[in-house]
Amino acid sequence: MITHKKLPNGFEYIEVKNSSAEAKIALQGAHLFHYKRVGEEPILWLSEVSDFEAGKAIRGGVPICWPWFGFHQDRSLPQHGFARTAMWDCVSCSEADEKSSSVILRLTHSQGSLKMWPYLFELDLHLTISDKLTMELKTTNLDRNSFKITQALHTYFSLSHISDAVIKGLDKKPYLDALTWKKEVQEGDITFNQEVDRVYQEVDGEITLSDKNRTLHVRNENSSSVVVWNPWIEKTSRMSAMKEDAYEHMLCIESANAFDDARVVKPQKSHTLKAEIF
Repeated sequence: MITHKKLPNGFEYIEVKNSSAEAKIALQGAHLFHYKRVGEEPILWLSEVSDFEAGKAIRGGVPICWPWFGFHQDRSLPQHGFARTAMWDCVSCSEADEKSSSVILRLTHSQGSLKMWPYLFELDLHLTISDKLTMELKTTNLDRNSFKITQALHTYFSLSHISDAVIKGLDKKPYLDALTWKKEVQEGDITFNQEVDRVYQEVDGEITLSDKNRTLHVRNENSSSVVVWNPWIEKTSRMSAMKEDAYEHMLCIESANAFDDARVVKPQKSHTLKAEIF
């Protein structure tokens, strides 16, 4: 069942329920803010105090960073781009069978977007909700000129506790430590006892996230960069829409085209960033 809903303040979202899983997707930002499989705890973390208001990014779920990841050179422009707070259109909702549902949302250039990023484009998010979550972010260049994008599916995973979290699949991969701006190489599995903000490169295999309760797998296509982030104690206390202990129960593993993995999209061509979580 796929239902279009509104919160009392008019905030619009789509609710998906089938025999495998359920999900909720906001039209603002094409923001998937809930996904859980039947009989399991939610896979995505969502802040208990997150805003669901026009123009404010939701804290948790899967924000879409596009057409730039991180800060823009022009600091007057929004961090992580404009897609995550823009209103998207619902192109289609369909059910392949009782176990799988599909939602496609679209964002296109506007007078507002052209002031921030002077290109004509079409951006589609295709979500497939089943016993695995598939996210495909397709950028199509409708302009006469090529353009470069950096982007991320900024996935917040829900944890039993950060002290139990272990990430495998990034051993020996180079990364930029965004806390020190030094380039490092990963040695072994990733565990957490302090703030971590890293952009891994040359990623070509499956990533696993384990904690006390379960193991999840992330498989990316058309991406060789992955962001791993947990804000830890001090930064969490400074962040909006976060309780002070929020860092204990969330961890971001972001499927990305970031920094060295930036992509050039030629006129009338497309690039699709794909992530599967299972």
